[in-house]
Amino acid sequence: MRVGGEVIPPGDKSVTHRALILAGLSRSRVTLVGALTAVDARATARALRQMGVRVSPLGRGRRVHVEGRVWRTPARSLHCGNAGTTARLLMGAIAGQPVAARITGDASLRRRPMRRVSVPLRAMGATVEEAVGDGLPLTIRGANLRDYRYHTPVASAQIKAALLFAGVSGGVSVSVSEPARSRDHSERLLEYLGFDIRTHGTTVDLRGPPDSWPALPDVELEIPGDLSSAAFLVGAATVAQEGELVVRGVGVNPTRTGFLDALARMGGNVARVDERTACGEPVADLVVRPAGLTGVTVQPEEIPSLIDEIPMLAVLASRADGVSRFCSVGELRVKESDRLGLIAQNLRAIGVESEVEGDDLLVQGSDRPARGRVETAGDHRLAMAFSVLGMTDRAQVHLTETGSAAVSYPEFFPDLAHIATHV
Repeated sequence: MRVGGEVIPPGDKSVTHRALILAGLSRSRVTLVGALTAVDARATARALRQMGVRVSPLGRGRRVHVEGRVWRTPARSLHCGNAGTTARLLMGAIAGQPVAARITGDASLRRRPMRRVSVPLRAMGATVEEAVGDGLPLTIRGANLRDYRYHTPVASAQIKAALLFAGVSGGVSVSVSEPARSRDHSERLLEYLGFDIRTHGTTVDLRGPPDSWPALPDVELEIPGDLSSAAFLVGAATVAQEGELVVRGVGVNPTRTGFLDALARMGGNVARVDERTACGEPVADLVVRPAGLTGVTVQPEEIPSLIDEIPMLAVLASRADGVSRFCSVGELRVKESDRLGLIAQNLRAIGVESEVEGDDLLVQGSDRPARGRVETAGDHRLAMAFSVLGMTDRAQVHLTETGSAAVSYPEFFPDLAHIATHV
């Protein structure tokens, strides 16, 4: 396979969710440029509309206009589809509003843990009623919240964002401490919008809203390209036989670049050029060339910065020389699928030695052509990662489905075909 040309990845999913919700909580007209238009982002926009926020249609190349309003109780359940970020961040935002909402999702999302968010929200004063166990559906009723300090047992940007958004919604101060630093998109966006938010090590303090909140001057937010989506293009260029690929406008937030750091240790050839900022986020173009890879060990403290890129890293590890170990990745069991078990299962299915030891993932690299059937279980990141493996020399990889890519990257397969030619 040869790669070439340029490609622009979709807008960052994490930033798009946060920008939509914070714009909806304001009493202003906020314009989003470059917002993600995929299924997950549409779920957030749809839920906001149900609560009275005006959100213009999401479409590739469109500017999205959001006009915040006083939120109202939705007439029907807020269906979040497969979007865990939508569900958890909305829980936080609703907690400080005078509304009640039932939140649900598809079968996969209903199995994902929600008490990691509902327990601290209850401590802040919100009411959360669970229908069945630790998951969706649940009903949350907003209240007059109290200032709150919380030590979360897991490093999770979604937990942190939910509590910070509760502070914004309820006009109270919030402090969140984590065992390791997670993505800081919420902190950057809140600071960009004028909030007093400070970080000390792994603790984030939000000190109430600014005097101008919720009224803001009309503001335009430029959404950077999603590194998690770009990772699949970077991976494809890395395992190609020749060529050069340029991926434009990628967010390179330091709490998200663990993938690039790990790939560099494996021998990857990725250069950052034209570095700049957008919406408080660092952005760069990535220039990627093929490279021979060696096995890598990814330590537990690195995992929060690359948790979503582990499927792609595992696929790259399958083409590397030697053994790779990804430590303390048990959180992958509660993603859109049992992502941890399926990565190992699917690698074995295409002829690669891989196993799960406790919470660690081991992958033995191989130069044998990848051939076999891959069960994606409707997980977008598995579908995209293993499709990259299917582009390698003499590979015959058959995916059980490819439609799940639309969750985060609707144009993935056309973009992959655009950059790749067989030599």
